[in-house]
Amino acid sequence: MIVVGVDGSGGAARALEFAATEAELRRTQLRVVCAWRVPVPAYAGSMIAPAIQTEGFATAMRDAAESQVDDAVREHAGLDLELALREGSPTSVLLDEATRAELLVVGSRGRGGFAGLLLGSVSQQVAVHAACPVVVVPASAADRGG
Repeated sequence: MIVVGVDGSGGAARALEFAATEAELRRTQLRVVCAWRVPVPAYAGSMIAPAIQTEGFATAMRDAAESQVDDAVREHAGLDLELALREGSPTSVLLDEATRAELLVVGSRGRGGFAGLLLGSVSQQVAVHAACPVVVVPASAADRGG
């Protein structure tokens, strides 16, 4: 099984395309993982935390992930694909999902200049702590046709 993290970003779309192609080549399942959590500012502003409807966040994340999956894997007909939506930090969720994976794929953040040489915090953490090989698909992959 190949695990790929998605979050609706362009980097995630490139990672998803890479992972789908790799899953086809290896003839293995692709598990697309979208992690979400209620943003901290939703709780800010008062001494008592407001009632947060987490179902709304989950629904919005699922819709975005399904749309991204539909766009990315149209040309990968017959791919054994599963979408997992989990609440939690992206790093923790991806590391947990990848415990039995043969490969974990994530995107990186391209910010230009010197900062563009740095990995995003999720990609850096999973690269260090994953129990399987990790591929970090760079932001410039689309520029090179990859």
